[in-house]
Amino acid sequence: MKGRLIVISGPSGVGKGTLVKRLLRECDRLKLSVSATTRKPRSEDAEGVTYFFKTKDEFRSMIENSAFMEWAIYNDNYYGTPIAPVKEKLAEGYDVLLEIDVQGAMKVMERCPDGIYIFIAPPSVETLRERLTGRGSESPEQIDKRVAAAESELELKDRYTYVVVNNVLDDAVRDVKNIIERKDSL
Repeated sequence: MKGRLIVISGPSGVGKGTLVKRLLRECDRLKLSVSATTRKPRSEDAEGVTYFFKTKDEFRSMIENSAFMEWAIYNDNYYGTPIAPVKEKLAEGYDVLLEIDVQGAMKVMERCPDGIYIFIAPPSVETLRERLTGRGSESPEQIDKRVAAAESELELKDRYTYVVVNNVLDDAVRDVKNIIERKDSL
């Protein structure tokens, strides 16, 4: 049985990373897609596990050879989802999960319209601002930028197959698992 492509995205600070970690622990058939990047590896990074690390020339060559489902430049580094590993895992029967930004999800939707697209939304923009502020890792100006970006990303949520509000993490995990399991029986 061929696996399915599942894309999870939403605004920064909505809890996608935490939700995805739980899903990966709780769903045996689910494998996380590993992105490629040109940023330098950090001490906690492992090649092929956290990222595939590429030089800018290697990355540009992959772009020229249409080797990405989507790619973008962020903070002067390239990031993208290589097609080959995703196809391999799908062929092996695994569901492949992409945790990507909204712009990347829009590009993947064009290439793979039959994927399952799940937008993770905050209960409100105010709640999102509180969560971002609570992290204590960004200035008020950076938080304002993230909230403004979130507001424009929220306008695209209707293009997704499903929208899950992450108010209580356990509920959001349950809702996403139900979506994945429901699709198994179709």
